Amino acid sequence: MNNRHEKIIQLVNDRGSITVNELSQVTGVSEVTIRQDLNILDRGGYVKRIHGSAVAPESDDVSSRMRTRYAVKQSLAEFAASQISEGESVFIEGGSTNALLARTLSSRSDLTIITVSHYIAHLLRDSKCEVVILGGQFQKCSESVVGPLTRYCVQQLHFHKAFIGVDGWHPETGFTGRDMLRCDVVNTVMSKATHTVALTDSSKFGLVHPYPLSMEHKFKQVITDNGLSIETREALVNENIQVELVERPR
Repeated sequence: MNNRHEKIIQLVNDRGSITVNELSQVTGVSEVTIRQDLNILDRGGYVKRIHGSAVAPESDDVSSRMRTRYAVKQSLAEFAASQISEGESVFIEGGSTNALLARTLSSRSDLTIITVSHYIAHLLRDSKCEVVILGGQFQKCSESVVGPLTRYCVQQLHFHKAFIGVDGWHPETGFTGRDMLRCDVVNTVMSKATHTVALTDSSKFGLVHPYPLSMEHKFKQVITDNGLSIETREALVNENIQVELVERPR
């Protein structure tokens, strides 16, 4: 691996996704060379090459995902935390940005946090807030629980807001996820009469994954960074979804 490969990996991890044209401009080599580099890095598992771009490799390991676009995700978490009122009960699903949200809330003693993520529960082990972790089948890769028992637990509890991580959004498919069982739990949350928030960085928009997220019940709000395209924002607003754009750190 040469210095240019290392720079490409760093850029992809920092931004989540970056085009071949941008990589060519930043590194000072031709797009043909960049495509060859991406083929090598894709085979090694360092990045994932898609048409005209490179994206960070997908992983269910929350710790590694938190390091990708960390500054952006932390800014999103801080903004999301500011939207939570005193005394509220909040459902926080799995994922890296949601984990940062939970950590941001850990000093508040006036909240109850409900989660399916053992990773998030572990982050909150010394927190001042109340923590409720739901039961179910434990997924070792994601450190979350899924299945019929988890759905039943969700149905028996009430919460003011629910923060959900998403893997993709496309105008033709809506929000989608990579894991069928986790999407099943999210769909149960979405069916409840609560304020549902998609908390995700802008690199997820334009991606499509196999499993739809709640076709019948739309998100009330999306919190993402200002890398979101104007066209995507307009499409979300046209679906009566409140869109909050958080400025990316410089």
